[in-house]
Amino acid sequence: MYRLLTANRAGAVRRAIRAPHTAHPTTTQNAVCCDCGGFAPQNFVNYQQYYQMLYRQTPAVTSAAPPTTTAVRPQTTTPTQTDALEQAKKKRMRKPRYAKYVELLEVTEQAISERRSRVKRLKSKKLAEFIQKTQQQILERRAREDRKDKKTKTAMELPQRQPVEYQKIDIDTLDGSLLESGIYDDRPMLFFGKDKYTKRVIANPDEVQNILKSFHNFRDIIESMGNEQMEADFGLTNSKALAEETEPHDPFEAIEPYINPLDKSKPSSVTAVAMPSATSVTTKSKKRFKSKVHVNEEQERLAKQRALHMNLNTYLSVCVSANMLSRALSTIMAYRGRVKKSSLPHFSEGLITIDLYNILLHGYAGKGYFERCQELFGLIEEDGLSFNEQTYAAIFECLGRVESDEENLQHISDYINQAEAAGISLNQIMDRSKFVADQRDIALDAIRRLRPEFTPVYEPPQLGYDNELLNHLNEHLTSKKEPDYAIMNSKYGYTKEQLEQLARDQLQVELDGCITIKSIEKSKEFANAKLCREKLNDLEQTWRKQISAAIVRDLNTLRVQVRFKPHGYMNYYTYLKTMDTSHFVDILIKELYKLAAGSETFSPTVGQLYKELGQKVQQRYQIEQKKQNGTLEKIGEIYSSYCDIWDSGKTQDNTRQAWQRLVHEQRTSGPSMDQPEVPWPSNVLTGVGRFLYNILMRDIKIDSHLMRTKSKSKTASQPQNLLPAFYTLFRNQGRLVKEEVKPHPVLARLLRASRQQTLTFDSNLVPMLCPPQPWSTPHNGGYLLNKSELIRLPHQAVQQWERIRASNPQQLYPALDSLNQLASVPWRVNTQLLDVIIKVFQNGGDAKLDVPQPPSSLPPLSSLPPKNAEGSNVSNADRAKQFRDKLVHRRRQAEMYSLWCDALYRLSLAQHFRDKVFWLPHNMDFRGRVYPVPPHLNHLGSDLARSMLIFDQAQPLGVDGFSWLKLHCINLTGLKKRDSVRERLLYAEEIMPDILDSADNPLTGRMWWAKSDEPWQTLACCMEIANVHRSPDPAAYLSRFPIHQDGSCNGLQHYAALGRDQAGACSVNLAPSAIPQDVYSAVAALVEKSRKADAQNGLHVAEALAGFVRRKVIKQTVMTTVYGVTRYGARLQIARQLKDIDEFPKDWVWPASTYLTTKTFESLREMFTSTREIQDWFTECARLISGVCSQNVEWVTPLGLPVVQPYNRQDVKHTARTGLKVTANLSMDMYERPNILKQKNAFPPNFIHSLDSSHMMLTSLHCERHGITFVSVHDCFWTHANTVPDLNRMCREQFVALHSQPILEQLSEFMRHTYSFKENDFTNDGSVEDLSKRQLNRTLKQMPQKGDFDLRNVLDSVYFFS
Repeated sequence: MYRLLTANRAGAVRRAIRAPHTAHPTTTQNAVCCDCGGFAPQNFVNYQQYYQMLYRQTPAVTSAAPPTTTAVRPQTTTPTQTDALEQAKKKRMRKPRYAKYVELLEVTEQAISERRSRVKRLKSKKLAEFIQKTQQQILERRAREDRKDKKTKTAMELPQRQPVEYQKIDIDTLDGSLLESGIYDDRPMLFFGKDKYTKRVIANPDEVQNILKSFHNFRDIIESMGNEQMEADFGLTNSKALAEETEPHDPFEAIEPYINPLDKSKPSSVTAVAMPSATSVTTKSKKRFKSKVHVNEEQERLAKQRALHMNLNTYLSVCVSANMLSRALSTIMAYRGRVKKSSLPHFSEGLITIDLYNILLHGYAGKGYFERCQELFGLIEEDGLSFNEQTYAAIFECLGRVESDEENLQHISDYINQAEAAGISLNQIMDRSKFVADQRDIALDAIRRLRPEFTPVYEPPQLGYDNELLNHLNEHLTSKKEPDYAIMNSKYGYTKEQLEQLARDQLQVELDGCITIKSIEKSKEFANAKLCREKLNDLEQTWRKQISAAIVRDLNTLRVQVRFKPHGYMNYYTYLKTMDTSHFVDILIKELYKLAAGSETFSPTVGQLYKELGQKVQQRYQIEQKKQNGTLEKIGEIYSSYCDIWDSGKTQDNTRQAWQRLVHEQRTSGPSMDQPEVPWPSNVLTGVGRFLYNILMRDIKIDSHLMRTKSKSKTASQPQNLLPAFYTLFRNQGRLVKEEVKPHPVLARLLRASRQQTLTFDSNLVPMLCPPQPWSTPHNGGYLLNKSELIRLPHQAVQQWERIRASNPQQLYPALDSLNQLASVPWRVNTQLLDVIIKVFQNGGDAKLDVPQPPSSLPPLSSLPPKNAEGSNVSNADRAKQFRDKLVHRRRQAEMYSLWCDALYRLSLAQHFRDKVFWLPHNMDFRGRVYPVPPHLNHLGSDLARSMLIFDQAQPLGVDGFSWLKLHCINLTGLKKRDSVRERLLYAEEIMPDILDSADNPLTGRMWWAKSDEPWQTLACCMEIANVHRSPDPAAYLSRFPIHQDGSCNGLQHYAALGRDQAGACSVNLAPSAIPQDVYSAVAALVEKSRKADAQNGLHVAEALAGFVRRKVIKQTVMTTVYGVTRYGARLQIARQLKDIDEFPKDWVWPASTYLTTKTFESLREMFTSTREIQDWFTECARLISGVCSQNVEWVTPLGLPVVQPYNRQDVKHTARTGLKVTANLSMDMYERPNILKQKNAFPPNFIHSLDSSHMMLTSLHCERHGITFVSVHDCFWTHANTVPDLNRMCREQFVALHSQPILEQLSEFMRHTYSFKENDFTNDGSVEDLSKRQLNRTLKQMPQKGDFDLRNVLDSVYFFS
C-alpha cells in the first residue's frame, strides 16, 4: 500500500475506477462505480465501500444492467429546442460528483490496457478544472458539517475520517522532507497498517514488487495524459482520438460503450449502457483558417514542425553535453511515438531525422555503450531512416572505446561491410563526418583494428572562384609562372612571435568574456567616494553569495518539477545544468552593474533583458564547450601556422585560402574546424534569461539606509531595511506600453558616489588584438572563440540561411574573401588628434564641432507659479505650452545623454588602444553591405569617429602622394565641389598658412578647420600635411593617413548604368567632363527656378524661401530618394536642415519643408526618367510577388550571394513570465505572410544596395590581389596616398565589368523561374486571382527600355569617384 501525494494522480485513478470493466455477454448484474453510468470490476467494490464508510459517503449502489444490445451513436449534431431544454434540466438536477481520493489501490497491467483509450480522451485542462471544482465542494460540505455538529462532536470522529495508523504520521513534515530530497517520484513511500501484515510483506519480496509495479504502471497513465496537450500542438495525436475529442463540447457529458481491445467477440455482443440522446450533445463546427501571419493551415503546421525540429536538435545536443543521455533518449522516444500516432504523417515525417539519432549515438559512443547504440539502430530501422556517414562515425567511435576482442572485431567488420554495401566508403566516413575532442582518433583506431594500413584520404577544399567576374583571379592556383607575393604587401610588418603573443592576449580576453578599461570622463570626486567603494565591494561579495544560493535553490526546485513531467518534456532545467553556478553569478553581477549605471530616460524592457541574459549564457556555454571538446587547442595550433605565413609573406593565397590549406593539413587528428555551432532558439534564450531575471529581481537586496551619514554607533544599532535592488515600471514606447527595469535610487546613488571610473565591454564588442580568423564557411570566422554572425538578420529570418546552406560553397567565396580582406587591415589610433578631442570633450563638449555635450549643459526651463497661487495670471494656454516644452526638454535630455555616452565609449576605447595595433572583424547585412563588428570603435560613423583612426602600416608618399593629401583636405571642406582638381590644388596652396595654423593651434588659433563640412577629419588632414610639409623629403615621408575616394551619388550612378541613361549618367559623373557635375546643385537649381516662378505668382512660402534653397538643404533627400525615402521622411530631412539655418524664420519650417519636398521629387523625376522607370518596375514586381504569390522577394547578387528580404507580418506576442516548458513556437519568415508594403517599398533600394556592395567587393578583391591597402565605408573607398591612382583605376574597371553583365535580364529570368505561374495554374474563369497571376507573369517579362550610354566612358571619368 502506498499513499499518493498529488491531486493529479488521485484524479487519474478516480477516472480509472469509473471506467467500465471488460463486459461479458452473460453478466446480468454489475457494480456501478459512480453516477457516470460505467461499471466497476468486482475487486474495486470492496475498496469503494471502505472509502465511502471512511468519508461518510452514500453506500455503494448496484443496479441491473439493461438487456444486451449494441450501442449506436446517432449522427445528428443539431439538437432540437425541446432536447436542449431537457438536457439543460438534467444538468441542473444532476448531483455533483465528489472526488474519490485513493488511499489503497492496486493497478494491474490489464486495467491499464483496458482504460488507456478512455483516459487519453480526457483533456488535461478540463480534468484539472473538474478536480479543483470537486475538491472545493468537498471542503465546503465538510465546513458546513463541522459548523453544524460543532457542539455534539466527540473525540472519536476524527478516526472515522482517517485510519488510526495514518494519524501517527505527520504528513506535512513528510511532504517537506520529500520535496527537499526530490525522491518521492521514483521511490514511493509504503505505509503498513498492522505488524503482522508488515512482517508478511517484508518476508515476501514479490508482494512489494507487485506494489512497485502497480506504482510505475499508474505513473505511465499520468505521463500519457501529460503528453496529450503537447501532441495536439503539433498535430501528433491519434486520428481517431482527435476526432472523438473535437466532437462533444464536454467530454464528461458523453458516455460511450467500452470495447475491450483484447476482446475478439463481435460488436453485437457488447453490453449496452445507458446513454443520453446524442442530439443533446452539441458538436464543434470546423473553423475556417484565419491567420494574419500564415497563408494556410499547411504553412502553419510546417512552421510548428520546423520550430519543433530546431528545438529538438538543440535540446538533444545540450542533453548530451550535460551527460543527460537518459533524458535525451526519453525525449526522442516520446516525439518518435507521437509521429507514429500522428493524424498528419506527411507533416511530421521530417521531424525525426537521422541527424537527431546521430547526436544521441555520439553521446552513447562517448561512454562506450554499444548495447544502447544497438537499441537505437532498431529504432532507426523502424523509422525507415538510412545510416549516413556521421552514423557510421559514431558506430566506429563506440566500438573503438570498447575493449578489443573477437566480438568487437566482428562488429567492426559487419559495419564496415554494411557501409560499403550502402555505397559509403571509409574515406567518405572520415572525410564528411564532424568530430569533436578525440572522436576522430578513436574511430580511426577502431577501423585500424581490422585494417591496420588504412589511412584516410581527405578531399581537399575548393579554393578558387566560380564566378565570371572573378575567375581570372584563379590563375595563381594553376599557373606555373614565377610566384607573385604582392597579395601580402598590405599585411607585412609583424613577426611570428609578435602575432602569437597578440593571439594569446586575444584568447585571454575572449575567455574572460569582457574587458574593463579606464573611463576618460572628467568628474568631480565625492568626499565619501572611498567609503562608497568599500560599501559597494562588500555588497558585491554579499550579492555573489545570495545569487549562488538562489541559483542552487531554484535549480533544485526546477529539478523537482522536472521529475513530475513526462520523459519527453523539453525543459529549461537541462539548459541551465550545462554550466557551473559561478558562470551564472558572473553574468548576473555584470548585468547588475550595467543596469545600475543606466540613464533616467532609458532602461531595458523586461523582454530585452530576458534575451540579453539568455544570449550571454549561450555565449559562455559555447566557449566552455570549445574548451572541453578540443577546439581551443586546435585553433591555437592552426593559428600558429597562420602566423608563419604572415611573418614570411611568401604566399599567393588570400587569407581564406591560406586558412583552408592549414585546416586541411591538420585534419588527420583532433576536432573538425568546420563544426557548425547549434544556436539556441529565441524561445530558449528567453526562458533561460527569465530564470536569471527572477533571481535578479527577487534575491538582490539593498539596505535603504545604506547612504545615510550618521555616527558609527547609531548606524550599527540601526536595523537594516532590505528592499529589492531593482523594480519595474511601465512606460509608453510609441503605441505600446513596455515594462522596464530600473535600479533602486539608493543603488544608483551608491554607484554614482563610488565613481568607479571604469567601463566594461563584452569581448565581442571591442576590436581584436590579432588578425581575425578568416571566414572560410558561413559559420566560422571573425573572433577566435566568440561566435560571430556572418549576416545580420533578425531571429525569424531563416529563409536566407536556407538559401546559403543550399548553395555551392564556391558561390559564397567572393563575399567571404571581401570580408576577410577588410578585416586583415591593421589599425591604430591617431593620438595627436585624440588628445585634442578628449580635451574638448572633458571641457563640456561643443555642439558646433559635433562633440556631444552632457545633459547638464542644457539650460533649465523657466517655471510658472502654482495654479492656485495669489496673483497668478498664467493662462491655461501658457500652462499647456509649458507642458509641451517639458516634454521637448526631456526628449532633448535623453538624446544628449545617448550621444554623450556614445562619445564616452568611443573615446575611452580609443584611449585604451592608443599605443596598440588592432584589427576590426567584419560581417554584412542581408543585402551584402559590410560593417565592422565592434560597434563603438571603428571607421564607420560620424566625422568624429572617422577622424580618430589611421592605418598601422606606413607607406612612403611617393611623387604624387602629397598632392593627393592636399586634394583630400580640400574635398573634406566642401568648399570647392564644382571646381576642377587643378583649381582645388591651387586653393590648397593659397590657404597653406591656415592649414599649418590649424595643425599647430587647433583650439587657440584661427580655427580654419572648424568651418569645414567635416571639421575633425579636416583637422587630422591638416596635422598630416603639416608633418609632410616640414619633412626634408616629402616623397619619402612614411604616411599612415587614409585618403578617401567618394562616389558621386552612388545610388543614382547604378540606376543610370542599369538603364544606360545618357542624361542621368552625365549628371552623376559617369561621363568624362572638365569639371565635376554636382547632381545636388543641379537639383537645387531646378527647385530654385520653380520657386522663383511661384514667388512671382504671390505664393508666400516661396517668398519665405528666397535665398535658402541651398545644396545642403536638399542633398540628403536627393541622396536617399534612390534608396526609397518616403515623402514624410524627406520632409523631416529638409526640416532638419532648415532648422539649422539661424537666419531662416522658424515659423516657416514645416510649410517650407513640405513645399521643398514636393519640388525636389518633381525635379528628380524630370532629370532621371530612366531611373524612375526602373524603380517603378522593381516596385511593381515586388508588389505582385508578395501579394499574389505570398512569398518574400529574393534574388542573387552578381557575385553569387543569395538575398531574401526579411519583411513579414508578425503577431505581437507577449513574453512569457512563467513556465518550465520549452515552447516550440518560433517565428520563421519562410512560412509567414510577407509584409506587402515593406516588400515593395524596400526592393528598389535593397537591390541597388546589393549592387553597390558587389562593386565594393570586386574592388576589394582586385586591390588585395595587387597588394593595395583597401578599406570601405559603403561607397567611400580608403587607401594610402601613394596607391590612390591604382585604386581609382580598379574602381572604374570593376564598375564597368559589373554593369557589362545583363543584370536586369538575369533578375527577370530568376524571378520568372522562381515566381511565374504555369498554364495549368490558371483557372481561365476571369476571376481576380486568375487575372492577378497573369499580370504577374506579364510584369516579370516587361523590363524597362534602356538608353544608349556607353559604359566605357566611365574609365575616363575623373570625377566618377573622387
